[in-house]
Amino acid sequence: MPMRLSGLMSGMDTESIVTQLVEAKRVKVDDAKKAQTKLQWTQDAWKALNTKITKLYNGTLSNLRFQSSYMKKVTKVSNGNVASVITGEGAMNSVQSLKVSAMAQSGYLTGAQLGKGEQGEAQSYTTDTQLSELGLEGLEQGSLKLTVGGEEKEISISGSTTIGQLVQSFRDAGINASFDAANQRFYLASKDTGLANDFSLSAGDEAGMEALKKLGLNYTDGDSGAVKNDAVDAEIYLNGVKYTGSRNTFEINGLTLTINATTAENETVTLTTQDDTDGIYDMIKGFLKEYNELINEMDKLYNADSARGYEPLTNEEKDAMSDSEVEEWEKKVKDSLLRRDSTLGTVSTALKQIMMKGVEVNGKQMYLSDFGIETLSYFTAPDNEKNAYHIDGDADDANTAGNADKLRSMIANDPESVIDFFVGLSRNMYSELTDRMARTEYSSSYTVYEDIRMKKEYDDYTSKIKDLENKLADYEDKWYAKFADMETAMAKMQSNASAVTALLGG
Repeated sequence: MPMRLSGLMSGMDTESIVTQLVEAKRVKVDDAKKAQTKLQWTQDAWKALNTKITKLYNGTLSNLRFQSSYMKKVTKVSNGNVASVITGEGAMNSVQSLKVSAMAQSGYLTGAQLGKGEQGEAQSYTTDTQLSELGLEGLEQGSLKLTVGGEEKEISISGSTTIGQLVQSFRDAGINASFDAANQRFYLASKDTGLANDFSLSAGDEAGMEALKKLGLNYTDGDSGAVKNDAVDAEIYLNGVKYTGSRNTFEINGLTLTINATTAENETVTLTTQDDTDGIYDMIKGFLKEYNELINEMDKLYNADSARGYEPLTNEEKDAMSDSEVEEWEKKVKDSLLRRDSTLGTVSTALKQIMMKGVEVNGKQMYLSDFGIETLSYFTAPDNEKNAYHIDGDADDANTAGNADKLRSMIANDPESVIDFFVGLSRNMYSELTDRMARTEYSSSYTVYEDIRMKKEYDDYTSKIKDLENKLADYEDKWYAKFADMETAMAKMQSNASAVTALLGG
């Protein structure tokens, strides 16, 4: 870099002069940076839109193109307090009778209350209390037998065993156990309901028997105060056929029944399984809602106001504006990025045409209008919502809520035609998007815009900006070098003039 002299001899403001000379050349750098920034914003806008398109493609469209997605059934229960039902795909349309004679229960042992001393005074035992403090001072070694689900396990105890350790031993052996210090009782329960999961507790030896008495767990002795409730299997009668199980849930012929209470002596609960017309309606409504949101946004982006004369700002330009002015300026640019974009227009038009052209059902061409689904009139629909579809009779749509609900009527009376139509429509749109999102030389898979081309252009701008900045630096150095040479020449002239003057006696 040449030495930069600041007009020491000439008195000129060389810094300002060079700055002005360079500023004219800097416009090329700024223009390239603005173009790159605008390209980055365009990429971001496309990424956001492409995400919504692929969401529709991979989710709703992928699902609705299969007949099985519409085969929804629902089961109504005449007494929801007794049972609830989940209806599977294999369930048949039917009316069935249900009686519940027993609920599945766990085995449960409530120990006798502890805490009475020799004089009858109240005691307060905790999980840290040793068994010796419960009157088992001489217990060196004893054993208890716990049988869970037919498997017997031995629990060793001694006078130094704490209540907490004993509770943990019960748990390790396969049951739920706790000691409630507030009530001074042990509580034991099987981990699962049903007879197969029940448990029993007995002594392994004489010391173990004494321990059961002191611990309030000798439930076989009716005078001890301990109470054991045996486990119970669930028992139901569906259409007069008896079913039993260890749980309160039964899976029978496509239905998953969960029983919550037994029926009264003369009570019969009715289970009515039928096509879920609401489910089919909600699927169609959900598809239209997602499609409308997408097509409205595409129209808004395509029809955006022009931002002619607006470009991304340089840092110097931002410094001259307030934050709100910068935000407003950049918003105007970003909102217009896909205005009249040819790719956007092509994709948007393709989706609209699929919605308009209809589907052949049983040899007849049917359209969305046949199901009470249409766009609003041109003068009624808001701007950029003229291609959105509305369902007649939709209570959530103020525009069409008062119209006859043709879609629900057709689902109830001719569900096959409704399903065939929307399967066909979904497949047509899915196929169209599959073609448009195929990988090409300029775009990646599952992408409707030329993301690969845009990335290359962005990288090219990076190289171009670097080259322009290097040329600008060279241009600046050239002018500083010229002014330095001028200053040096003027210094020599002044030196020579001074010498001449001295010789002449000046």
